[in-house]
Amino acid sequence: QVQLAESGGGLVQAGGSLTLSCSAAGWSFSSYVLGWFRQAPGKERKLVAAINWDGGTAYYEDSVKGRFTISRDNTKKMVWLQMNSLEPEDAAVYYCAAVRALYTDVDNSYYHSSDKYPYWGQGTQVTVSS
Repeated sequence: QVQLAESGGGLVQAGGSLTLSCSAAGWSFSSYVLGWFRQAPGKERKLVAAINWDGGTAYYEDSVKGRFTISRDNTKKMVWLQMNSLEPEDAAVYYCAAVRALYTDVDNSYYHSSDKYPYWGQGTQVTVSS
């Protein structure tokens, strides 16, 4: 059974930083592409960043390039999203998601769609004050 649990959300001032964490349990973590998605009120859930099975490649949505960093540790079954220079527009519920895929390139747009990820965490709220 695939289980994901996010933590690390909270309230931060614009320009500040947060690190989101996602822990996994009960499955072959290293066989999965992991993604961080976010959803603001009234908007669709969108991919922010994704990382391939061994952490060798990562994809970032244009608005977060240079500010956010996704990383993973397969031995700890953890994935993180380091968020710097936060803007009010970054405020949303952030979700960790997983899809089983080995030897993949996360630049492939297939992995940019939320409907390709069958496993999700419960989400963590990020609020950015201006």
